[in-house]
Amino acid sequence: MRAEDKVCPQVGWYRDYNRPFIYEGAFLFGENYCWREMHMDLLQDLQWRGIIYQQTDEEGLKEQLAKEMTSLYCGVDPTADSMHIGHLLPFLTLRRFQQAGHRPIILVGGATGMIGDPSGKTQERQLQSVEAIQHNVECLKKQLERIFSFEGENGAVMTNNFDWIGSMDMITFLRDYGKHIGINYMLSKDIVSSRLEAGISFTEFTYTILQAIDFKHLYENFNCKLQIGGSDQWGNITTGLEMIRKTQGEGAKAYGLTIPLVTKSDGTKFGKTESGAVWLDAEKTTPYEFYQFWINTADQDVVKYLKIFTFLSKEEIEALEVSVETEAHLRKAQKTLAEEMTRLVHGQAALDTAINISQALFSGDVKNLSAAEIKQGFKDVPTYTQESEEEVALVDLLVNAKISPSKRQAREDITNGAVSINGEKVTDVQYVLSANDRIEDQFTIIRRGKKKYTLIQY
Repeated sequence: MRAEDKVCPQVGWYRDYNRPFIYEGAFLFGENYCWREMHMDLLQDLQWRGIIYQQTDEEGLKEQLAKEMTSLYCGVDPTADSMHIGHLLPFLTLRRFQQAGHRPIILVGGATGMIGDPSGKTQERQLQSVEAIQHNVECLKKQLERIFSFEGENGAVMTNNFDWIGSMDMITFLRDYGKHIGINYMLSKDIVSSRLEAGISFTEFTYTILQAIDFKHLYENFNCKLQIGGSDQWGNITTGLEMIRKTQGEGAKAYGLTIPLVTKSDGTKFGKTESGAVWLDAEKTTPYEFYQFWINTADQDVVKYLKIFTFLSKEEIEALEVSVETEAHLRKAQKTLAEEMTRLVHGQAALDTAINISQALFSGDVKNLSAAEIKQGFKDVPTYTQESEEEVALVDLLVNAKISPSKRQAREDITNGAVSINGEKVTDVQYVLSANDRIEDQFTIIRRGKKKYTLIQY
């Protein structure tokens, strides 16, 4: 701990102004100076990072956070068996609140996922089976468990709204909840009004009430005072506040906060690549691909992403911003971003593997890669299956695998030094591949020219 760090022995924590909050021991609330100062710092930090888009009651929220440990929640519907990086920011924001001593409630929408949120959608979602939704719920829970701490006074709580909505009968829904939300009120919400012309089913029309039930349930059972979500969730969040006000009385205090939509400087959609979404599931998007997505961030975007996605300090980010301006070719900021995000989502071992693959491909020295690393790094390169395990002439393999268009061209490529096997240049036109050229008896990597790789598998 440095001399300039603020120390608060009463609650057992210290605050380094440039680093995430660190806590130990019990918490004391009320008018404790340290607690109040800490939460002013939290909100200022969120503003500096550009994370706050809208708030329902800014001053009221400040007072609530300064007063006591506050429970807050963010939810995700299990419409797929993995989240993608577009889902990350609200949950990373939730983690920032946890680091500041508050209690995060993570809601996986086992019930609302069966309906489908109309927010940001131009047409009806395809409904999924109960079995598919349950499978997705379990997958998403595992991914979210990597982000939060579930230990201690403010340990995260995992919930599933199917537990309180799944068994609800229609009469209860209409009498206890539907009567509190007026039709005109719902029609005024963008999530509904934007769909009226194209059409919206009663099923999706009622989605906002279901999410409002979630907020009310968490308010009553977990003392949850704040919901956070993406900017498209404003209508759903405010409906939840309306439900709490109508059912808990005018004195009920709850708050909403939304996070801006993440965009790229060139106007293209964030989180998309040529091959599709960047998933958190390692089978859908390998850790190497995940790492590469972040390391390829444009100079114009990298500082913004460091602010909103990483837990690096202001001091560290500003130093990296200088590096972007003065030595952009070194790509220090991009490397740091890629390392921080890959470690967060996939762990240190996966990060080490991603870096190893990247270095091998950059240098062309691929012979020391493992079979597992080859599967990641060469996932999208052309692949040829050599059916026979017998030795095969290099010239024949080049033609069979369509690496060279003809035997004449294959011989010319070899003679000119344009062909490499597992990173080693081969100039002998009589070369015959054997078991010694196989990596873990599974793969051979052929390169023609500087960048054209082909994976030979056995």
